Amino acid sequence: MSHREPTTAETVDYMADDRPIAEGPIGPGCSKRDPIVVADNVTRRFGGITAVDVEHLEIPRHKITALIGPNGAGKTTLFNLLTGFDTPNSGSWQFEGTNLSGMSSYKVARLGMVRTFQLTKVMGKLTVMENMRLGASEQPGEKLRNALFRGVWGQREKDITAQAEGLLAKFRLDTKRDDYAASLSGGQRKLLEMARALMVNPALVMLDEPMAGVNPALSQSLLDHVKNLKAEGMTVLFVEHDMHVVRHIADWVVVMAEGKIVAEGPPAAVMKDQAVIDAYLGAHHDVDLGSKQGIEELEADLAADEESVVGTADAGILSRGEGEDEAETLTPRPPQHDDSRPHGSHLRKDDSE
Repeated sequence: MSHREPTTAETVDYMADDRPIAEGPIGPGCSKRDPIVVADNVTRRFGGITAVDVEHLEIPRHKITALIGPNGAGKTTLFNLLTGFDTPNSGSWQFEGTNLSGMSSYKVARLGMVRTFQLTKVMGKLTVMENMRLGASEQPGEKLRNALFRGVWGQREKDITAQAEGLLAKFRLDTKRDDYAASLSGGQRKLLEMARALMVNPALVMLDEPMAGVNPALSQSLLDHVKNLKAEGMTVLFVEHDMHVVRHIADWVVVMAEGKIVAEGPPAAVMKDQAVIDAYLGAHHDVDLGSKQGIEELEADLAADEESVVGTADAGILSRGEGEDEAETLTPRPPQHDDSRPHGSHLRKDDSE
C-alpha cells in the first residue's frame, strides 16, 4: 500500500515548486505552509545532560530538509525519538496528523515514516535481495499459520521481488542481488539501506548522515538519489555536516546546538545567520587575539556575559594591556634545580661549607 497521494507525482512537479515554505516570519520553530511532522516540547535527558530540548519544530512536506549542527547537538537523538527508537522525557509529535508519541518503531515505519542509520544496518549474512524483501510490509507469509501454504503468500512474494528488482536497478545494485550484503562496500551498503527503506513506499524518508564514510565516486550518486526521492513526491529529512552538500540539495535547513533549534530557513540565509556561525565556529571566532584592541574587545564582551567569568576581576587570566600591571598578573617562579646534574654540582662553594 502506498502512503503517498495516488496521482500526485504525475500532476505536480515538486522540483519546480517555489512557493514559500514558511508562513510568516522565518526563525526557530516557525510555522510551515504544509508540515508533514509537527513536534512540541520534545525533551530527552541523559542524567544531568539535556540532549534534546525542542520547543517546536515543523518539517515541510515534499521538501528536502537538512538538519545540521555540531557534534553532540542532539540530531541523531532527535531522529531516534521521532522514529520510536528512543523514549522522550516529555513532548508529543504528529506525522500526517497521527500522534506518534509512545509508538513502536516498526509501527512508525508502517505508517510511512522510515529512517536510515549513521552506521548502516544491513543483514550481512543475507543476500542483497533478501535484505530488500525484509524491508517490505504486508507479507502474509510472516505469520506462522500461513508459512506452510505457499498459495497464501506466493503472489505477494512475487510482487515484493519485482518491486525490489526495480529499486535495485535504480540504485545500480541489481548485479549484486545474489551477493551477501557483508561483501558490499560502505557506499553500496548506504545505497542498499536507502533502497530497502523505499520498500514500504514511505511518505517521509529520514537519512542520518547518508554521505558519511562514502567513497567520493558514490557521493554524487547518493545525492542524485536523494533528489529523486523529492521528485517522486516524498519528503526528505537528513542529517549532514558537509555544508556543500546542504547548499546543493536542501530546500530548508534546521540548525541544532546543545539540543535546541537555534536557527532555520533557506540554506543561503541560514549560512549567514550569526547563531549558526557561533554554533560551528564559536562566538568569538573573528577576534584577533594578536592585537591589543582584539583582546580589549574580547574582555569587554566576556565581562558583559553573565555566564562567563573569564576576563573579570577575579579571573586573573587576561592582562589589561601590554606591560600594564605585570606584577599583578605574573608571579616569578622560584628557581628550579636540575636533578639530572651530579649531586652537589649546583651548589656554590659558599653553600657547601
